[in-house]
Amino acid sequence: MKKLINDPRYIVEEMVEGYVKAHPNHIKQLPENDRALVTARETREGKVGVLIGGGSGHEPGFMGYVGDGMADGVAVGNIFASPSPDPILEVTKAIDKGAGVVYLYGNYAGDVMNFGMAAEMADLEEDIQVGTALASDDVASAPKEEKEKRRGIAGEFFIYKAAGAAADFGYNLDDVVRVAKKANENTRSMGVGLSPCSLPQTGEPSFEIGDDEMEIGLGHHGEPGIEKGPIESADKVADRLVHDILADIEINSGDKVAVLVNGLGSTPRMELYIVYRRVEQILREKGIEIYRSYVGDYITSLEMGGCSVTLMKLDEELERAIDHPVDCPMFVQK
Repeated sequence: MKKLINDPRYIVEEMVEGYVKAHPNHIKQLPENDRALVTARETREGKVGVLIGGGSGHEPGFMGYVGDGMADGVAVGNIFASPSPDPILEVTKAIDKGAGVVYLYGNYAGDVMNFGMAAEMADLEEDIQVGTALASDDVASAPKEEKEKRRGIAGEFFIYKAAGAAADFGYNLDDVVRVAKKANENTRSMGVGLSPCSLPQTGEPSFEIGDDEMEIGLGHHGEPGIEKGPIESADKVADRLVHDILADIEINSGDKVAVLVNGLGSTPRMELYIVYRRVEQILREKGIEIYRSYVGDYITSLEMGGCSVTLMKLDEELERAIDHPVDCPMFVQK
């Protein structure tokens, strides 16, 4: 597959360099580690630091969500791979304002291991208290009775949003973690894959799928879904995704939700809005109120084709968090 790159060995470094140069008013690179990025704006003493991170290839996740109202720093990994503990620790030290730091990341083995190691190092070597909240919103990745095994996909965006707002509100570390975990507990996602992406180092497709096929429940790194079959209309796909979400979480008539229809990298917004149109119809027919909606590329997978639907059930606290203004390079909400 064709790509606009130089040497594949340096693709992440060159991307980070370009990103920092493009957004100098929002983000800066720490001299101690070129994979450690923090907000370029001064944060107040006593504020809980919010640290996010994960593999590259998911842009605008995760660098794009460092800024006012969301994350204070990000640790950047190789493509589809966890950052090592070193940049995580450097970001932790840089964003700690005396109230501790919360780590937000997807439920993947590499991330769990490396962020866990960094948290131990922060505690033992730097005397910084760290709290953790994992994203595990992907309905397809494990049954409901084993939801602790589920991976995080596009719902991570809502968890960043909720935790960033809580930190801005002046919540202490325990309460920021609580809000992040509440956001995760009330968030469900389901995706469909239409075409693979390819890793720059290999140029090979991340999975095999026929030109006339789709895969329900496909993971953001090409992990197998739960069902492969002939491609169907946007309405039928939306029906399936929303059905599986609502079968997994109790959302009733009169409840409010935030909705995200997320592109995986190569799906035109035209198609995402067609999917959103059907999602809105389904929820309206069920008496479920859409409090806020988001449509676009929020957590991608290089040039993968397809999309995911995410619903977050809201209460008053999560409504306030979702309304909070944000100013990040890749996401602004007034």
